[in-house]
Amino acid sequence: MYDPNSWQGLPEGSFSAYNVWGKRGHLMESDNEIGTEGDRTDAVARSALQVAGAERTNELAQAYEELKRAQAELQRRWQYLAEAQRLSHSGTFGWKVSSGELVWSDETYRILGFARETNPTHDLVFDRIHPEDRERMQQLRDRAAQNGMDLNVEHRILLPDGSVKYLNAVAHAGRDSSGNLEYMGVVTDMTDRKRADEERQALSRKLEESNARLEESQRVAHLGYWIWNLDTNRVVFSNETCRIYGINQQEDPIDLEAIRELIHPEDRGYVFENAERSVRDKVPIETEHRLIRPSGEIRIVYSRGALTKDAAGRPYEMFGTCQDITERKLAEQALRRSQFYLSEGERLAHIGSWASSDLGISLSEDLGLYWSDEVYKIFGLAPDKGPPCLEQFLAAIHPQDRASMAETIKTMHEQRCGCDVTKRIVRPDGEIRYVRCVGIPVVEDGVFQGFRGTTIDVTAQELLTQELRREQAYLAEAQSLAHIGSWASNLETGEVHHRSDETARLHGFNPKEGLIPLERYFDTLHPDDKADVRSAIKDAVREGVDYDIQGFRIYRADDGQIRFLRTVGHRNPAGESGEYFGVTMDITELKRAEEERERLRQLEADIAHINRVNMMGELAAALAHEIKQPIAAAITSASACLRWLGHVPPDVERACAAAARIEQEGNRAADIINSLRSFYKTGTPAERQWVDVKGTVREMSALLRTEAARYSVTIRTEFEVDPPHILVDRVQLQQVLMNLMLNAIEAMKDTGGGNVTIRSGVNREGHVTVSISDTGIGLPAEGPDLIFDPFHTTKPQGTGMGLTITRSIVESYGGRVWATTNQGPGATFYFTLPTRAEAHA
Repeated sequence: MYDPNSWQGLPEGSFSAYNVWGKRGHLMESDNEIGTEGDRTDAVARSALQVAGAERTNELAQAYEELKRAQAELQRRWQYLAEAQRLSHSGTFGWKVSSGELVWSDETYRILGFARETNPTHDLVFDRIHPEDRERMQQLRDRAAQNGMDLNVEHRILLPDGSVKYLNAVAHAGRDSSGNLEYMGVVTDMTDRKRADEERQALSRKLEESNARLEESQRVAHLGYWIWNLDTNRVVFSNETCRIYGINQQEDPIDLEAIRELIHPEDRGYVFENAERSVRDKVPIETEHRLIRPSGEIRIVYSRGALTKDAAGRPYEMFGTCQDITERKLAEQALRRSQFYLSEGERLAHIGSWASSDLGISLSEDLGLYWSDEVYKIFGLAPDKGPPCLEQFLAAIHPQDRASMAETIKTMHEQRCGCDVTKRIVRPDGEIRYVRCVGIPVVEDGVFQGFRGTTIDVTAQELLTQELRREQAYLAEAQSLAHIGSWASNLETGEVHHRSDETARLHGFNPKEGLIPLERYFDTLHPDDKADVRSAIKDAVREGVDYDIQGFRIYRADDGQIRFLRTVGHRNPAGESGEYFGVTMDITELKRAEEERERLRQLEADIAHINRVNMMGELAAALAHEIKQPIAAAITSASACLRWLGHVPPDVERACAAAARIEQEGNRAADIINSLRSFYKTGTPAERQWVDVKGTVREMSALLRTEAARYSVTIRTEFEVDPPHILVDRVQLQQVLMNLMLNAIEAMKDTGGGNVTIRSGVNREGHVTVSISDTGIGLPAEGPDLIFDPFHTTKPQGTGMGLTITRSIVESYGGRVWATTNQGPGATFYFTLPTRAEAHA
C-alpha cells in the first residue's frame, strides 16, 4: 500500500550550475591551444549553456516545491480517509495471495479487536471468526485464491470478551506488476445495523400479532374505528363499526349523510355540532349517543376522534373509535337503581359497612371480609379488586397507628369482643384520613358468626377538633406574649364562665387552680383604685353598655408587685343581664414608657432653654447695640421736638412729627426686648401661629448682622416671590435659624471672613425649604450625619446640643434637616417644613 511519508526530497544543490558544468570546465583547460577565434566561440557557447542550466535549475526547484505540496495534500487526504473509516466503522485491507501477506488500516485493527502493532496473519483472522462461520469462510478464501473472483460476504467474529460482531467484507481481485493475484477490500462493522434489523423484524412480527389481537379485541369489546375524510365528507368504517351500526361491511367510503340518518334524532344535532366544533377549533371530539339500526334496534355508543393535519397545519381527516356500550349502560342503570338508597345514605354520612366471617374463628390473611362501596371510597381503593387481606389492611393504616390497630384486631379475635377506635389511614395517593371503626360480635343461636361493623370517615371532625386545639394554644401563647387575658363572666351574679390562663397570671394566680371566683380578682385591686373600678363596672352593668377602664393598679396575689392594668368589657347582647366578655391587659410597661417619654421631653425642653440662654450670653453685646439704636434715635427726636416747641410761635406740626418718631423708636426697642425675652423664656411653649419665613429670616439676619461683622462675614438673603406661610412656634423657628446661622458665622472665624447666603423656596413635595450656606471650613471628615448626634461638637466651648435640638424641632413639625459639602469652600445646611396646605390637613 502507498505510504505518503515515503517520499524523499532531492538533495540540496544537486542541480547547481557547478555540477552541471564541472566537466565542461575541465575540458576547457585541456584545449588551451585553441586560438583566439575558437576562444570566443567557446565563450558564447558556454554562456548559452549557463543560461539554459539556470533555467533548468529553476524548473527543478519549482517541481520540487510542487511535489512537496502534493505530498502535503496526499497526507491530508490520507487523514480524511482514516477519519471517514473510523466514523463509518469501515476498514481497508490488502491480501497478496501468493505470499499470504495481509495489510490492514487502523480501523480494520479496531474492528477485528487487534492492537496496531500486531502482525496480521490468516491464522489470527480465522481464530477470530465465529466457529459457526469459520468453515464457510475458509472455503470461500480457498475458492478466491484459485479463481480470483470478487468477494462480498457477511460473517461474524467472536471477540476475546465474548461479544459478537457482524461484519461485511467486500474485495476486488487484481494483479500486481508481476502478474500475481492480489485483493484490495473493505470490511464494515454491521453489528449495530444487524441488531437494528433484528429488532425491526421482531417488532414487525409483534405488530402483526398485535393487529390480529386488536381485530379480535375490537370484536369482543364491540370497539371499532372510523375515518372521516373532511374534503370528500365520506367515512370509512371498520368491520366492527359496521356491525355496531347494523349495516353490511363496506368496501368503499360511506357518505356522511347516510351515517347521519342512523343517529337517533334526539342526539343528531348534538353529535354533529360537536363534530363541527372539533374541526373548527381543531380539538379532539368525545361523544356518547344513541343510534337506530336499520332493524329499528336502539344502541348506545361511545365515540372519540382526533384530527389529522397536513404539513401546513390544515386538518384533512379525523380518525376515531366507536364502542357499543349498550349492555354496560343497561347494567349500570340496574345496579344504580338497586344500590342508590344505600350508597346515597352512606355517602351523605361517610359511613360504610363491613363484615368478617373469619375473625374470631381463624386469624387468617383473608378474614372473610366484605366491604361496602363507601368503605372502599374511604380507603381510596377500587372495589373491583376486592377487600384487602390482613397485611394490606394494616399497610393502609398510618405507620404510627399500625401497631395499636394490629393489637386491637388480635384482641377482637382472641376475646371475641367489639371495638370502637379512631385511627389514621394513608390512601394510595398519600392523603391521610381519620377513620372511626366500630365493630360488634354477632352470635346467632349461641353460635359465634363473626363480626359486623361500620367504618366512618371522621376527618373533618378530627381536623376541626385539632384546629380548635391549635387555635386555643395559639391564643394562649399570644395572650402570654402580649400580656392580654380573656374572660367571660356575669358581673351581676359573680359567676365566672371563662378565664384564660393569662388572666389568672396577670393577677398573680396559678392557672392550675381552675376558675377562680370573681371576688378574688377584685381583692387584688389597689385600695386607692378599688372604689373607682367597682363603680365604673356597676354603672356599665346598670346601663347595659360596654366599658373601658384604663390605668388602674393591682397588687399581684403571688408577689405583691404593683402592676397597671386595663380592662375592656363588652356586654353580651344575647346573654342574660350582666353577661360580659372582654380582655384584661397589663399596661405597666406602657405606663413606664410614657413616664420616661415625659421625663425626656422635659429634659429636652430644659436643654433647649439652656442652649438659648447660652446663645443669648454670646449675643449680649450685639443685642445691646440693636437696642441702643432706637433709644438714640428717640433721644434725637425728643431734642428736635423741644426745639420746635421752643420756637415763637411753636412749630406744632413738626413737633408732632418728632413725637411720632419717638413713639416708633420706642416700640421698636420694646419689640426687640420682647423678642429676646420670649426667645429664652422657659415654660409651656407658645401656641403655633402662621409665620412668614421671609420676615423671620430677615429678623434673625438683622439680629446677627453685628456678630457677623466682627468676623468680616456678610449675610445675604435670596427668596422666591411670596413664599408660603407655615404654621409653627415663632420662637422655635427663630432658634433653628439662629443655631444654623451662628454655626455658619463661627465656621468662618478663622478664614478671614466670607459670606452666609440664606435661600428659601418650595420643593417638589410642596414643603418650604430653607438653606444656609457658608464659605468656611466645611463639614468634619467623619461624616455629615454625626454632627446631629447629641454631644457631638467641633468647638472647644460647644455643648454638642445645638444641632440636635435643631433636628428635634424640625422633625417635630414633620420636616427634615441635613447638611452637604459645597463644591467650593464651606458647607450648606438645609431644613424643610410643611406648608400652609399641609398644616390645615
